[in-house]
Amino acid sequence: MDKKILSAAGFLGMTAIVLGAFGAHALKKVLDVEALATFETGVKYQMYHALFLLFVAVNGALSHKMKQWIYRLTLLGVLLFSGSIYLLATKSLSGMELKFVGPLTPIGGFCLISAWGVLMVHFLKKKA
Repeated sequence: MDKKILSAAGFLGMTAIVLGAFGAHALKKVLDVEALATFETGVKYQMYHALFLLFVAVNGALSHKMKQWIYRLTLLGVLLFSGSIYLLATKSLSGMELKFVGPLTPIGGFCLISAWGVLMVHFLKKKA
């Protein structure tokens, strides 16, 4: 499980850097300031959660079951939260109608909050 989480963390971190560079260089020329800031929000949250998964993977105080829950919630959260933000921020480039994507952002945010909540509850319940 740790290898899977570390691999996912590496992938999320790597793609966050690629997307951040893409936003700073290529998208800067074609998106307005607000859309670019929105895109950067997706990148930030993706990177934060790549680092979060690194912490989860190397934390020996977490059970396999807890790591699985946090891993799944975090991956789903990043996919829905950051993924929907990327699509919405660049919708002017695709010309596609993306109304169905809007509700995915808060669902992804809830998954990310839940992953942190699972971590918090685990440590609050843990005896000293």
